[in-house]
Amino acid sequence: MITLTDKAVAQIRKLEADKATDGQRLRIFVEAGGCSGFEYGMSFDAKKDDDQILESNGVSFLIDATSLEYLDGSVVDFDDGLGGKGFDIRNPNASSTCGCGRSFN
Repeated sequence: MITLTDKAVAQIRKLEADKATDGQRLRIFVEAGGCSGFEYGMSFDAKKDDDQILESNGVSFLIDATSLEYLDGSVVDFDDGLGGKGFDIRNPNASSTCGCGRSFN
């Protein structure tokens, strides 16, 4: 399970209205890269055959099985304060993260 906070949901809905086209949903994923080995990603995309559709706090989103293994139990938040860096994923499966908060191992 991946949890979206109220702040994340509000920002996702704004972005969805501006950027998503018909049939697209938010995709949350993990890919190789970043300074710690893996990095988080989010985009709007159409559902693929191997995707699961998850729901949190009234928002449904796409995730592939591999990304779900890395992200299960995570909380996605959005920080828009003075030092805010945008979306923040708190991942209990990460053994370490880099300073930017976008990559982990």
